[in-house]
Amino acid sequence: MENDDKHARLSDRILSAMELALEQEDIQIAEILTNALDMSMTRNAGGGDFVERRDYSPAMEAAMARLHELQDKAKSA
Repeated sequence: MENDDKHARLSDRILSAMELALEQEDIQIAEILTNALDMSMTRNAGGGDFVERRDYSPAMEAAMARLHELQDKAKSA
């Protein structure tokens, strides 16, 4: 597999898959990938005194907003 700097981290690859699921309006897969994204960003972190320090990138924020829009659309349908 080729090392692509744009997708150097697992979370980057999951975000890419999530964006594709959102383009296809596949809410169920997007929700699963949201959980995977959360897990990939918090793994190997923690402990008794763990304080959440991660920040979502603008791309992650946009994907989350799109997911919420699709969820709202599905609820009102």
